Amino acid sequence: MRIRRTLLAAAVGVVTTLATLVAVAPQASAHGAMISIGSRTFLCYEDGLTSSGQEVPQNPACQAATATSGVVPLYNWFAVGNRTANGGKAGVIPDGKLCSGNSNYYDFSGFDQARSDWPITHLTAGSTFTIKYNKWAAHPGTFNLYITKDGWDSTKPLTWADLETVPFSTATNPPSVGDPGSASSYYYWTATLPAGKTGNHIIFSQWVRSDSTENFLGCSDVKFDGGNGNVTGIGAGAPPPTTTPCAASYAITSSWPGGFQAQVTVTNPSTSAVNGWTVGWTLAEGETVTSSWNGTLTQAGSLATVAAAAWNSHLAASGTTNFGFTANYNGTPPVPTSISCQSS
Repeated sequence: MRIRRTLLAAAVGVVTTLATLVAVAPQASAHGAMISIGSRTFLCYEDGLTSSGQEVPQNPACQAATATSGVVPLYNWFAVGNRTANGGKAGVIPDGKLCSGNSNYYDFSGFDQARSDWPITHLTAGSTFTIKYNKWAAHPGTFNLYITKDGWDSTKPLTWADLETVPFSTATNPPSVGDPGSASSYYYWTATLPAGKTGNHIIFSQWVRSDSTENFLGCSDVKFDGGNGNVTGIGAGAPPPTTTPCAASYAITSSWPGGFQAQVTVTNPSTSAVNGWTVGWTLAEGETVTSSWNGTLTQAGSLATVAAAAWNSHLAASGTTNFGFTANYNGTPPVPTSISCQSS
């Protein structure tokens, strides 16, 4: 009888322990974060990732973030979420908590710190840029990108008053690639970066789900200095491994009253192979694409994006490929002032 009571007590103890574990486990949720232009959590994840899969941050700001919040946020870089934000701004996400989203999933408070040594993405003001937002889980919704005002106080944690009131880029249900649950799957769209910006700024991203009150948020540290998306500050003060660059050139091949045909040549100028590329540009007012070939074209308002087809996504060193399209347009066929190319 004593043995039976002992076993019963042990069983109750096991059940109680399991119940406790279940009770403290975070709820499953949709996830995502900007990977290009990389958010603080994503770039710190890349900074700290070792060949064994451990996270050992090298960047001083990333080290400071984990000193406050631990390394769990690096393994969950895609989970800077707030399950009740519902698209809200001031009063919903408190000032000073924007970069952590005032998250109720994990402690991301270390990423709210105002520092000048976060990993930085270098950009060119007024240029077009292909945004990539990871879809660890896929959901419908709208992505809003805000930029800090000129003269914002970079010595204090980010506040709503530091941001321009209108997002410089918005995308609703943009196209995506890859299967959810990996760093290589993402939504993408072409954004026109704010004109006239110089020096250091923060891009604040807000993914507002349309099927839930849950939002995902993040801060991306940038410097407008003529860069094309290169990242510095990852590793022990050295530039990180980056994707192989690509370049694109645009040419009108024929025209007729009310329309034209254009060809875009994609080039890999490096000594390493490219596996996947995306080209983006801004359409002229009144221009509408009617057909395309050798790539998957997406038009969202005035922004056009072409992703590589399966058969031409690989470009050897110094290799080239091209895609083309036809468009309706009244007048002299327009040539975009800038065209972006990003490799996977």
